[in-house]
Amino acid sequence: MPPDASTRHGRPGPRTRRRASGRKRLLHAARHPDRLLRYVRRLTRDWRLLRASGGDHIAFYRAVMRSDVSKDANAAVGTPSQERWEAVGELQFSYLRSHGLLPTHHLLEIGCGNLRAGWRFIDYLAPGHYYGVDISPDILLAAQRVLAARGLQGKLPHLSLVEDMGLAHLPEGHFDMAHAHSVFSHSPLHVIDECLTHIPRVLKPGGFLDFTYNRTDDEEHHVLHEDFYYRPATLIALAENKGLTAAPMDDWDALPHRQCKIRVTAPPSPSP
Repeated sequence: MPPDASTRHGRPGPRTRRRASGRKRLLHAARHPDRLLRYVRRLTRDWRLLRASGGDHIAFYRAVMRSDVSKDANAAVGTPSQERWEAVGELQFSYLRSHGLLPTHHLLEIGCGNLRAGWRFIDYLAPGHYYGVDISPDILLAAQRVLAARGLQGKLPHLSLVEDMGLAHLPEGHFDMAHAHSVFSHSPLHVIDECLTHIPRVLKPGGFLDFTYNRTDDEEHHVLHEDFYYRPATLIALAENKGLTAAPMDDWDALPHRQCKIRVTAPPSPSP
């Protein structure tokens, strides 16, 4: 197992994320009444949506996205301003290019949202080489609007609605790289497990999946069933149990983004 970036050399790393528990967040909000009101409103909405979903997390989060997209598609993917939407998309795009993404590669974006980074990938890659999947029909409609506004229809991207992380409709051994930004940060462990179970099938030998997550070095927890916080060792062990090689991406963690990143790599082709 690769050394944990937070404990290398026996001391905390410079980018260690320590997240407050839901109880601490609520106490903090209580000291700021305006935030407390927003918290209670969101708590009430999420309780209602969770009940309506029957406890199915993907159905629940699909309803959350429907509610958020109806107000602001950019805010629904975590970037309330156009400036921040552009900046976070550029950050993701530049990072994968610096790690070897070529126009001839086939890229899978899990949780493509409204193409915050996706439109850049579509513009850069050869026609038909971008595949974006998402659980939310509402955000995919927003993605189509972004695609048209950027004049990228001729690049023939694939934008697919999915009901789970099984990736059953995708071809075997097709993708050089896969990318899931701010997806596992909103996913309980069984959803992450499902994705890591099936991602090796669609990657080329030696291909990789990069994913971001909310890091904690304390107790793992969630806030409102929307935001989940994991120790890196938990996610690394989960990936390695699927036959993937897993490593924290320290160069990403040095960038101006609150989430950490792990890369999981499929086994290489067997020697002849």
